Amino acid sequence: MSGYGWVWWNWNIIADLRVMLQYTFIQSAFEAGTIIAILAGVVSYLVVLRRSSFAAHALGHVGFSGAAGAVVFAVAPIWGLLLFTTVSGTGIAVLGRRAANRDVEIGTVLAFMLGLGLLFLAFYRGYATEAYSILFGDIVGISPSQVWFTLYASLPVFVALLLVYRQLLFASLDEEVAEAKGMHTLVLGIIFMLALAVAISIAVTVIGVLLIFALTVTPAAIAVRLAQRPLYAVLISVLVALAATWAGIFIAFYEVEPTSFFIVTIVFAIYLVVRLMPGLGPAVQQARAAQSVRGSATGGPRTTSAPLASEPETP
Repeated sequence: MSGYGWVWWNWNIIADLRVMLQYTFIQSAFEAGTIIAILAGVVSYLVVLRRSSFAAHALGHVGFSGAAGAVVFAVAPIWGLLLFTTVSGTGIAVLGRRAANRDVEIGTVLAFMLGLGLLFLAFYRGYATEAYSILFGDIVGISPSQVWFTLYASLPVFVALLLVYRQLLFASLDEEVAEAKGMHTLVLGIIFMLALAVAISIAVTVIGVLLIFALTVTPAAIAVRLAQRPLYAVLISVLVALAATWAGIFIAFYEVEPTSFFIVTIVFAIYLVVRLMPGLGPAVQQARAAQSVRGSATGGPRTTSAPLASEPETP
């Protein structure tokens, strides 16, 4: 935080890190940021694959309403975040059976939840500092106990995604074929929305509701332009989220601007570089086009000739 004159940027990365890591709040920021970046990187790939960016955006705003409600009832905002995002996510999955056609359901749920948020703020007579901090995030304000909470909240999501990874990937690529093969797409949709809800609830502590796309959408938007295999795309998505989060924390320690600004800027800059590089196209779209070509060449339907649609390919 060079603007305050108590530490200086000397471009010696090792020395800078030693200075930073003397402070408990920076240690907690790196620990929580690492957990959140890994979770967001994994979930964001499914968000892009299922064309659910609007859902991620909506759940972030729903989380603000939950935080406002928690403040009214003198409860930690994170509990309100988790309650509202998980309930809303489940409702969206149940009301909109098709992942790609949920805009009406998402908009309806979002409008109702934002209305509740306004009501909660009207009831609260004090200054809802904690609720408003959810809008922009405050990773340097995370305590060691909140780091442990972030880890405990993330572990069930990792386990659930690991257990249904192949089925969820299958349904994300072609939901109609998955239903025809007898998969429980509604259950898979609920699992995905719950995973997204938890990821968003803990990610807003880093970048805030207004900038939630930075970790829940953009890393995967970069990854699908660089990798076709799902596992490679997920790894790239996680690495991008980690790099942006770590670099954002590092730079913000020596500057006066908010950490979330640097995280968002770094992710966006990487996306622009990848997006403008010649010869790179969305790998997911390329994979789907290749499936169609293979199906046409064999004279059969795409559902029987596309390995990515019937069996997700992993290295």
